[in-house]
Amino acid sequence: MAQVHKPIIESTEHGRILIFDSATHVEAYVEAHPSKADVVVNSSYSGVLCARMVMSAKPKAVVGLDCGIGKDGAGIAGLWYYEAFKVPAAAVDTNTAEMGSGRDLYENGIVSRVNECAQQLGVKPGMTTREVAEAFSSESLKPPTFDPARRLMIHTDSSSGRSIVCTDSIAFSLPEDRERNVLCTAGHTGRSVVDYFRGFRPWAFICSDGGIGKNNAGISALADVVPDGIPGASVSALTARMGDGQSTYFDGVISAMNSLAEAKGVRVGQTAREAAMHLLK
Repeated sequence: MAQVHKPIIESTEHGRILIFDSATHVEAYVEAHPSKADVVVNSSYSGVLCARMVMSAKPKAVVGLDCGIGKDGAGIAGLWYYEAFKVPAAAVDTNTAEMGSGRDLYENGIVSRVNECAQQLGVKPGMTTREVAEAFSSESLKPPTFDPARRLMIHTDSSSGRSIVCTDSIAFSLPEDRERNVLCTAGHTGRSVVDYFRGFRPWAFICSDGGIGKNNAGISALADVVPDGIPGASVSALTARMGDGQSTYFDGVISAMNSLAEAKGVRVGQTAREAAMHLLK
């Protein structure tokens, strides 16, 4: 039987915050002391393995370390594991808190990454662990309703009324996007999306190149929609997360564009943010 390490327990007006030195301690503790709907702060990396251990506590929300994020994003991959269970989660910059010290993480940590469930609650990078844990604990915050069709309006041009809007897929476009908005989406730019472009007719779009792939299939839609008069570009899948429209906008680097987008000033190597502003014209 694993040794039981008691957590530091912070009691708030709305619930408990359990602070552990390790995710392994969470699993052992809840076997002996079943808990539910507590905020769990643990000074382990925020990977999938640790997330599986922490989920044994049926947490209300979770804070861990990013451990430098690392190869393939393994240090924060658990954020999306939690998201699948609609659990808000955040990862703390490992340069601001000691690994293996829950107390230091809680008292000195600064958040570097959050999942979408946490973002919907107003939690964002730059907040302290204590601020985040207390926000997660608050009963005034309704549980997030994860919606992949979430839209984030980045910028609106006052003269034209057009906006740059992030959606996680072109399939989540809305009628008001028609001939009006630049959509930063996060699916590939292959032929299967052409009907969506023709149906929704955004003012312009930026998608992922999906790694481009065999016969350049990941960007084939760029040329296909030129006769329809729709400017479009793709970002490298190595620079932005597929399935995350905000990552397309904030992280993406342009890898390809059609002739209509090129005429507006879009170039390979531009950031998606810069390209989106050109497309907004």
